[in-house]
Amino acid sequence: MNVLVAAVSTRAAAESAARAGFSVTAIDAFADADQHPAVRALALGGRFSPAVAVTRAQEVRCDAVAYGANFENDPDEVTRLAAGRTLWGNPADVIRRVRDPMLVSQALRRGRFATLDVADDESRIPPFDELRASRACRGTNPESGAEWLVKRRASGGGHGVRRWRPGRPIPRSCYLQEFIDGTPCSIVFAAASGRSAPLGFSRQLIGDAAFGSDGFRYCGNILTAAADDEGVVETACRLAAVLSAEFDLVGVNGIDLIVRDGIPYAIEVNPRWCASMELVERAFGVSVFRAHAAACDEAVLPDFDLPRARRSASATGKAVVFARQDVTVGNTRAWLEDPDVRDVPFARTRIPAGRPICTVFADGDTAAACYSRLVARAARIYASL
Repeated sequence: MNVLVAAVSTRAAAESAARAGFSVTAIDAFADADQHPAVRALALGGRFSPAVAVTRAQEVRCDAVAYGANFENDPDEVTRLAAGRTLWGNPADVIRRVRDPMLVSQALRRGRFATLDVADDESRIPPFDELRASRACRGTNPESGAEWLVKRRASGGGHGVRRWRPGRPIPRSCYLQEFIDGTPCSIVFAAASGRSAPLGFSRQLIGDAAFGSDGFRYCGNILTAAADDEGVVETACRLAAVLSAEFDLVGVNGIDLIVRDGIPYAIEVNPRWCASMELVERAFGVSVFRAHAAACDEAVLPDFDLPRARRSASATGKAVVFARQDVTVGNTRAWLEDPDVRDVPFARTRIPAGRPICTVFADGDTAAACYSRLVARAARIYASL
C-alpha cells in the first residue's frame, strides 16, 4: 500500500511506516541523509508550510496520507491533503475542536481533572476568588498573584510562548494560559471509537541550553522507567481516555502536560504523530505507525500494556541539537554510522543559528543518567562542528 507522510520532519514516522511494510513517500523540510532507504524523500526548499507541502503532495500517487507537525495548525490543509485519498489521522473538524484551549479546558473540568485557567481576553480572566479557590485545591499559595503565558493558537514546539504582564495587549491570534512551575511531560496514545490505548509517558526537555535551546522551546524527551512517575502516569492515561472520547480522536495523538506535586495539568493536545513516539518503538518494540493505521482504518487499538512494559524498561531519551550560531556541516559520514545520531544533514549543509542540526539518543537506568548521556552526546556534536 502506498502511503504519503507529510510534516516538518518525517524521518521517524516514515521510517516506522516503512518498517511496517508500507511503500512510503515523505515530504518535509529536510529529507535527511539517514531517511529510511525504502522511503522516497522529497524536501521542500525554504521554510516548511502545510500549504506548500500539500501542493507538492498533489503530484504524488498514494492510497493513504498521514501528517505530523505542524498540520494541526492548518486543518483546511489537512482536508486538501486528504482529497481523493484515505486520511490516516484526525480530520479537520476534530482538529479545530481539540486545538481550542477553551473547549479542552471545559472538557477537563467536566472530567474533574486539575486544570489550568485559560482566557482569550484580559476581561475574561477568572475573578480572583475563583483563582484563589483553584490554587488552594492544588496546594499553591492561594493569595499569590497569577502568572500567565501568552501562547499562539497556531504554534508548536514552544515557539512564541512568553510571559504576559497585565495590561499588555493580547493579539487576536493568541490566548492566555495560567503558568505554574513544574516538570514538563507528555503522554502519547492511540485512539479510535472513543477509546484510547496509552503507548508512552515521557519527561520533556524544554529550553535547555545544553542542546542550544532557550525559553519554552521543545528540545527532546526522556521516556521514563517504571520507578518514575507511576501515579502521574495513571492519571495521564485517564486524561487521554477522557479527551479521546470527548473529541472523538483517531490514530496516534499526544498531550503535553506540566506536573506539579504529582498532579498532571494538560497544556495542549497534539492530534498527530509526536516526537516521543519513536522512543516508544525504541524502548518497547511497538510499531507506532502500524498502530496508527489500524486505529484509523479499522478502529482497532494495539494490545499493549504500558504499565507492564515500563516495569522492564530503562529510561530512553532523545534530544534535538540546535545550532548555537550559523554553521556549515562538514563530512557527516561518522554520524551516519552512529545509531545514536539521527536526522543527519547532508555534508556542506548550511544551518542558521537556532535551527536543528541533528538528534541524539541515549539510554540509562534512570532519567537522570539518560539525561547526562544526552548532554555528553550533544557536546560531542558541537565539538565536531
